[in-house]
Amino acid sequence: MYLFCMLVFPVIVTIFFTSLMSNGQPTDMPVGVVDLDNTSTTRNIIRKLDAFQTTKVVGHYTNVNDARNAIQRNEIYAFLYIPKGTTSDLMSMRQPKISFYYSSVSLTAGALLFRDLKTISMLGSAGAASSVLSAKGLTESQIMSFLQPIVTDLHTINNPSVNYSIYLNTMIIPGCLMLFIFLITAYSLGTEQKFGTSKEWMDKAGNNIFVALAGKLLPQTIVFLIIFYGYMAYVFGILHFPHPGGLPAIFLLGLLAVLSAQGFGIFVYGLTPSLRMSMSICSLWAVLSFSMSGTAFPLSAMSPALKAIAQLFPLRHYYMIYQLNVFNGYPISYSWINLTAMVCFIMLPVFVTARIKKAALEYVYLP
Repeated sequence: MYLFCMLVFPVIVTIFFTSLMSNGQPTDMPVGVVDLDNTSTTRNIIRKLDAFQTTKVVGHYTNVNDARNAIQRNEIYAFLYIPKGTTSDLMSMRQPKISFYYSSVSLTAGALLFRDLKTISMLGSAGAASSVLSAKGLTESQIMSFLQPIVTDLHTINNPSVNYSIYLNTMIIPGCLMLFIFLITAYSLGTEQKFGTSKEWMDKAGNNIFVALAGKLLPQTIVFLIIFYGYMAYVFGILHFPHPGGLPAIFLLGLLAVLSAQGFGIFVYGLTPSLRMSMSICSLWAVLSFSMSGTAFPLSAMSPALKAIAQLFPLRHYYMIYQLNVFNGYPISYSWINLTAMVCFIMLPVFVTARIKKAALEYVYLP
């Protein structure tokens, strides 16, 4: 149990998620086309759509129903519908309508394909308009000022390639590591009671619960720090994830993450000195952390009650410190509230040490 949860699984999780998103974004996602016009103009639009990095045209369908059924069978994520007469309407400036349909069952795929389909639709109309305006004698600069009067200059801060691995793996992997710390902390305390060695454990510590906890958890702290810093060295050093905050912020964040997760695990076991119940609570809390951290869904859009509850998750404060101090490079003072919260998680065991000692000396394990 210790070998797998402290060494094997953390390494597997790190390699799995970073390999899964090694390309940064999903590529060549399957889409279909319903081209009832079938002219050189519409075929050119389809070729341009197929040339996009995230899109691959894998099927041509004769009608909308066949394409819709293909989406429902998960053969494609989206399709483009070009009705008959589109090219003639374009050339005569009669504003033809083309449609695109996409599935958001997979949120990332739906969002990326919506972007590509919307872009190709705009390019198609712009290309036809450009041909008409050019035939009327307008210069290229006049045509561009008509087609795109305002040019957007987009800058993605610290992640110009919009690499999903940088956004997600800096939170998913630490969340998994903290899950393992939660579980191993509760497990190591609960097994003393389960196997009837809790009194011997306390006796060797001179009945001092602080010595007993330190002796049991300090080796785990060292191992988890090595694992956590190994993960950070891998993503920031080898994979070159952006970290303008520098090494001091990274080292501080790793230390706070391990100690706060251990503190929370001890606190949960102290509240419910039961191996099964404490591990169940730790598992539940760790899984909810992924939703409440604010990575997948912004905390600002949640209800006030959920905003308050989110502060009870160590991963939420880990995310804020990483975002402010490591990813954006702001001084540590900008995240003092989150630093204070992490220190509070580390100090939580102080409130339950008496219960843990009583459980070790008096409680009988109930399977």
